[in-house]
Amino acid sequence: MPAFHTPTPPVLALTMGDACGIGPEIISCLWLDSAMPDALVLGSPQVMHRAAAWVAQARGEHPPVVVEIHDPKNWADVPAGAMPVWAPPGLPEDLIDAPVGQVDVRAGRAAAACIRAAVRLAQTGVVAGIVTAPLHKEALALAGEPYPGHTELLQAEGAPPGQPPAPVRMMLANGQLKTVLVTIHMALRQAIDAVTFESVLDTIRITHDSARLWGVERPRIAVAGLNPHAGEGGLFGDEEIHLIGPAIQAARALGIDVTGPLAPDTVFMRARHAADHPGEFDVVIAMYHDQGLIPVKYMGLDHGVNVTLGLPFVRTSPDHGTAFDLAGTGRANPSSLLQAWRMARQLVSGQGAA
Repeated sequence: MPAFHTPTPPVLALTMGDACGIGPEIISCLWLDSAMPDALVLGSPQVMHRAAAWVAQARGEHPPVVVEIHDPKNWADVPAGAMPVWAPPGLPEDLIDAPVGQVDVRAGRAAAACIRAAVRLAQTGVVAGIVTAPLHKEALALAGEPYPGHTELLQAEGAPPGQPPAPVRMMLANGQLKTVLVTIHMALRQAIDAVTFESVLDTIRITHDSARLWGVERPRIAVAGLNPHAGEGGLFGDEEIHLIGPAIQAARALGIDVTGPLAPDTVFMRARHAADHPGEFDVVIAMYHDQGLIPVKYMGLDHGVNVTLGLPFVRTSPDHGTAFDLAGTGRANPSSLLQAWRMARQLVSGQGAA
């Protein structure tokens, strides 16, 4: 992991995200703050130039120089401190006219085009990993994409030719807690039905196998129950008895250190790492989206990172959305994107994630 040749020096692809959201602005912040030496932006040079100007104006600084490149392999052939931007095939020519702070089909098409191009660069070894700025799911749907979000699109595009997509899982992490989801972007009624023996066991396996990326060979995995009090012995539901528990037993038979099903209202507190109190577990597996993401996001959006486990390349992203209300102001906080970039750098270098 990754399964392809890593470029030297390793370069990360930064996808622009939704052009009408804060993605272009928080990417621009990274150059203003640290003159990113090893990242290639995939997106519209016009949009990135405009975003850099907004951020610089809000800060009272000079904007970074945006340099359009025509071959992504030449990402380093730009002046020191300049932002290399490659416009991949499929970007709408009038993307710059899409209204900032609003859902627009052109932004959805552009976001999908950037993701697909980034995957191709990762598969061919041009980039070592991908960091994605936020996209808007409604804009993606308007563009005719059959995928509800980044994770599903990356899963489909990352599959080798002629092979079905490999199972992937979404992990949200910060310095205190890591949580992996069995189900992701679907209605809660559907998510309950999607909690099966196979889906839980696959999640445990993927989590265990991926933990070496962040420096843990044998992770201590906790599995949350689906129901209140993990079903209370069948009083509040029997999924823990018939589905989740058997999957945990099967994982243990494979030599995986996994505990559960545990009460969802306390397992995240038990796993939380503090300076004076290390957690009982290295990672918690949650059954559905909000069960796992609320605890991590409650600790602060500035440091959370989304990592897609199971892909043949590293992919991270900030744990927030497009923030249309802040788009165009130059005041969006880039902290989560910076953490996503740092974690991707650690993962592709084999140093593990904090």
